[in-house]
Amino acid sequence: MRNRWINWMLFILLCITWGSSFVIMKEGLKLLNAWQVASVRIISAGLVLVPFGWQSFRRIPKDRWGLIFLSGVLGTFFPAFLFCIAETRIDSSLAGIMNALTPIFTLLIGVTAFAQRIPIIKWLGVGIGFVGLVLLILSGDQGISLSHTGYASFVLIATLLYGINVQMVNRYLKDIPSRDIATIAFTLLIIPSAIILAFTGFFTQPAEVILSVSTLASALLGIIGTAIASIVFYMLLKRAGPLFASMVTYGIPFVALFWGLIAGESINEWQVVCLLVILAGVFLANK
Repeated sequence: MRNRWINWMLFILLCITWGSSFVIMKEGLKLLNAWQVASVRIISAGLVLVPFGWQSFRRIPKDRWGLIFLSGVLGTFFPAFLFCIAETRIDSSLAGIMNALTPIFTLLIGVTAFAQRIPIIKWLGVGIGFVGLVLLILSGDQGISLSHTGYASFVLIATLLYGINVQMVNRYLKDIPSRDIATIAFTLLIIPSAIILAFTGFFTQPAEVILSVSTLASALLGIIGTAIASIVFYMLLKRAGPLFASMVTYGIPFVALFWGLIAGESINEWQVVCLLVILAGVFLANK
């Protein structure tokens, strides 16, 4: 019972962290472009973990570094850029629905690539949660804008990569400590991210842009929303399995509604029902 409570605490912590990331990302995009926000995010995540780098690289065998780097590329590097680019064009509600495809892709990858046998109740839980999420977003006052829907493919690819990475870590990196996975992956990603940042002209911009709130928000996104959150996510993945960990995306609407309340918005009865449906789906999938 204690382990289950710890799993749910990690789940809620990730929901709060990643659910708030979209708000921080929008702040970063006010003065920086998508490539710069994603690059600063990953560089910041790597730099904050550098103090642990020497210990992690010594502890983990060199033949595992490549797999850990691949995990960082699939689970963080590409998705960070894909989400930032998509958020410049598509409606956030559409992005929310697309992001919730992660548990579905996690199941599909597990069945097709890793020969996993998934109980019907887990499929049912994922399906119920996804339906609840779609209904919740449709119940909003603003609805969904279908302009620039081509950019939704970037989110689709990102969620597919999430699913692949979750299953890969669960199969091949389960014996490696969570902090070591994040440390090795993100420190190795500093150089390619810095090259991309340089090519975007970031360092030639005025000092007020480089030292702006947008840059600070992007750095905060990397430190909390990437470095720390990834360590927590890998912990949850090892404790509760790939499906439950991936269903963190179903908890993001709860955080979104919280930010809405802070902004003075109201929640209607239909939205409460939808949230309960999502929660029921998560519980079923965790059976």
